[in-house]
Amino acid sequence: MGTKSKKQLARLRRRKHIRKNIYGTADKPRLSVFRSLKHIYVQVIDDESGKTLASASTLDKELKETLKGLNKFDQAAKVGEMLAERMLEKSIKKAVFDRGGYLYHGRLSSLANSLREKGIKV
Repeated sequence: MGTKSKKQLARLRRRKHIRKNIYGTADKPRLSVFRSLKHIYVQVIDDESGKTLASASTLDKELKETLKGLNKFDQAAKVGEMLAERMLEKSIKKAVFDRGGYLYHGRLSSLANSLREKGIKV
């Protein structure tokens, strides 16, 4: 008995189809996004070694205070800026964008645009 809604199942089906074609390497890792109703989580993953190289979310201690009063669109942009800084510290300049089955608009586009503004090729 599944408790997932039709909407969740459709997203998971899209996610599976996307992941067939996207693979992260050490040179160009996969940038994976998870979006909940309140928060957004982003990881940079090397699929060859199976390790997370960098991550950021709206729950990070460094960001939590600066996000108060902002809408979710602007919060996603701040998370993107934070992730870009962490990626540049580890000298990662390119990534493959894995949207996780979500449509590319709203918070996802805001996140990707802020990464591009900081110099990350997504």
